[in-house]
Amino acid sequence: MTEDISMREKKFNQWITVISIAVPIVVALLFGYKIPNAKPLGFLPPIYASINGLTAIMLVIAVIAIKNGKRSLHQKLMTTCIIFSALFLIMYVAYHMTSETTMYGGEGTIKYVYYFILMTHIVLSISVIPLVLITYSKVYLDDFESHRLWAKYTFPIWLYVAITGVIVYVMISPYYPY
Repeated sequence: MTEDISMREKKFNQWITVISIAVPIVVALLFGYKIPNAKPLGFLPPIYASINGLTAIMLVIAVIAIKNGKRSLHQKLMTTCIIFSALFLIMYVAYHMTSETTMYGGEGTIKYVYYFILMTHIVLSISVIPLVLITYSKVYLDDFESHRLWAKYTFPIWLYVAITGVIVYVMISPYYPY
């Protein structure tokens, strides 16, 4: 039985590694590609910013649910957060494949604040991919103790990424050409 769990965990870890490397590379490649003659999808940023906001809210509710012993609700909320994060990523890439990059127009200290938030958001959004996948996989491996340990690190990073996604949108939205 232990070998079966070990083999399952090894397969999960292989997939987590592949996905954690492939997603940022594919996003970076697609981010730099513009679809010729495509109509800009300027309506997407407020939608994917809203998805980030909903993800943040659901993450908090999911933690409250598990602390109150509502495991099924917690699992449904966390699965929804993963789906929302995937939808965000698809919309984000689609927007950037059809639209020119919007430059932040603020000046002075606020400009440095914006770029600090943006950079930490980007770096942590890359690191949250394996964290979420590892944390989520522990449930399927019936390793709830490891799940809890990983979640202590994954939750605040994922929450930060979701919240700063909204903040970045609010700060740059006055400079969108649409």
